[in-house]
Amino acid sequence: MEWIDRLNRAVEYLEERLEDPKLEEAAKIACCSPYHFQRMFSLLAGTPLSEYIRRRKMSRAAADLQNGDKIMDVALKYGYSSPTAFNRAFQTVHGLPPSAAKTPGTALKSYPPLRFAITVQGVEEMEYRIEKRDAFRIVGVSAPLTKDIEENFQQVPQLWARAAADGTIPRLAGLMDGEPKGLLGVCDGLESSRYYIAAASSAPAAEGLEEYTVPAFTWAVFPGTGEGPASIQALERRVVAEWLPTSGYEYAEGPDVEVYLGPGCTKFEVWIPVVKAKG
Repeated sequence: MEWIDRLNRAVEYLEERLEDPKLEEAAKIACCSPYHFQRMFSLLAGTPLSEYIRRRKMSRAAADLQNGDKIMDVALKYGYSSPTAFNRAFQTVHGLPPSAAKTPGTALKSYPPLRFAITVQGVEEMEYRIEKRDAFRIVGVSAPLTKDIEENFQQVPQLWARAAADGTIPRLAGLMDGEPKGLLGVCDGLESSRYYIAAASSAPAAEGLEEYTVPAFTWAVFPGTGEGPASIQALERRVVAEWLPTSGYEYAEGPDVEVYLGPGCTKFEVWIPVVKAKG
């Protein structure tokens, strides 16, 4: 379970430097990219990393205010140059303005530091297969990913909506001649930091399309059914929380791939790159 220990060390690092947390440094401790660190955290914790950090900051900020610190000093301490931004963040967490926290007896909220632990659930079986696959070329359209995974969760559905509206999806279906078969959603949070809607194809990238080569990896493949992004995310959460900890594998630094196998994208597979766990 070394990767769980690395995640916990990364969270401890953020806690120690909560006044000015460095995401890139935390990701290094977790031995993954900033994108994958945020993604793993979100799937395991059930909340985005940025929201967790905000809750922890506001928990400490409330204690500082109750100890008599000035509001502007506390705002600057936790990285808010604007009193308005600090007031908004504080109210979002506590439901009242920072000035109210100075009143004795005021009810405030405290969010304790998080620590990941393995729990054995075993409620439902999980079907999967392991595939070792050479690099494959895809052709499609893409959008840039940002460092904020919450923004990406908004941008990716917008890209799918545009592709459906402008005829890109049936166009990609006509170019499909490689493996894996199906419409692909490929999330490269490493080099190009882009999300692709694409098809495995040997055809030239025609006007309006681009190409990308998915590197060779060993993949853990999980089938699923359902509608909308929530179905994919629910399966991914089970993979990370239930399958990965006892699988003998670790998440590898590579793209995540979604394979949509039928009309309406209600039948799909989640492909995650894996390596044998150390030790």
